[in-house]
Amino acid sequence: MKILILQSSPRANGSTAWMADEYKKAAEAAGHEVTLVNVSKKKIAGCLACEYCHGKGNGACIQKDDMQELYPLMAEAQVLVLAAPIYYFTMNAQIQAPIQRMYCVNSPAKVTKMALLMSSYSPGVYDGAMAEYRDICNYWKVEDTGIVTADINEQKTDATKQKIHDLVNKL
Repeated sequence: MKILILQSSPRANGSTAWMADEYKKAAEAAGHEVTLVNVSKKKIAGCLACEYCHGKGNGACIQKDDMQELYPLMAEAQVLVLAAPIYYFTMNAQIQAPIQRMYCVNSPAKVTKMALLMSSYSPGVYDGAMAEYRDICNYWKVEDTGIVTADINEQKTDATKQKIHDLVNKL
């Protein structure tokens, strides 16, 4: 399967990046083709709600920024993994922009499965992000293969690594 991981932490060696990398390693070891993109390093603006995409644009966004690199990857992915740190009870802004910019195509054409990886300093701060993720899965009519969270006591542990590997095994 073709897997696209959107990793949104600005911390290159942080817990979210580690989780995304562990997912990538496990998926590649299982024979999947994986592309990991650190969207925090991309210049992706939020949706303008201009409706150009649903009129003159015929599904293309009027904005020409780094999202142009993601559209073809999203169009070919069969599995989409979101990896995000939690800022104020939801996924950070760096992942929100690419998610919301998918509005122009409604949903990724070939994605049938999704997973969510989240890290935070505090426990019990994931409900808002999990609700958004599940709503996206329902709206796009894709299978939720699971969610892995890691608070400060669970980050970069063998137990969290095993949970990530278990997600890959569901593919």
